[in-house]
Amino acid sequence: MSRIHDMGGRFGDGKVEVDAPDAPVFAEDWHARALAVTLACGALGQWNLDTSRHAREKLSPRDYTRFSYYEKWMAGLADLLVAKGVLTREELTKGHADGPSQLAERCLVAENVPSALSKGGPVDRPSDVAAKFAPGDRVTTRARARNTLVDGGHTRLPTYAQGATGTILRLHGAHVFPDSNAHGLGEAPEPIYAVVFDAAELFGAPERVGDEVILDLWQSYLSPA
Repeated sequence: MSRIHDMGGRFGDGKVEVDAPDAPVFAEDWHARALAVTLACGALGQWNLDTSRHAREKLSPRDYTRFSYYEKWMAGLADLLVAKGVLTREELTKGHADGPSQLAERCLVAENVPSALSKGGPVDRPSDVAAKFAPGDRVTTRARARNTLVDGGHTRLPTYAQGATGTILRLHGAHVFPDSNAHGLGEAPEPIYAVVFDAAELFGAPERVGDEVILDLWQSYLSPA
């Protein structure tokens, strides 16, 4: 079964609108607050980036399609806060906690925000997994874009690229494997490659013949063509 978020290359969704170069960073004031709350909660250390992505993916199809971008963020965050025991559903409903949090000492205070943001969240790691491919190699992606470790779990292989054949453009080194990391199974770093595909290979009827799509894909998603 698939999840509603995996909609790349689908007919009928209309043109992708790109913001003007001079557009504000946040279209509405509350968008900035949504980002701030998400970052502050992430600093509590109860989940990782891949876990938070999966929380948004698990929103019901009805909510996912009607929510705006930052509404998806807030809905996924609310689900995570309850699932990880940071808050109860009743506390969320009331708008305040019933008492002091055991995570209070991990609070991201304003003066520490610049240094926290400047560090970013690097996901490159040393790995014992040897690279199987090199630039120029032809590879085919997994026949089904699914997590093979957890049924219905997070994966970064989009459905539109399943079973497609492309060419290795470059090796990026080893990075945290999201299919494992999202579910508390460890970072399991492995090689990740930039793979270039002819758009016709992915979509059958590309908007322009000769267009290419480059995807960053983990080694587990690939086999020799």
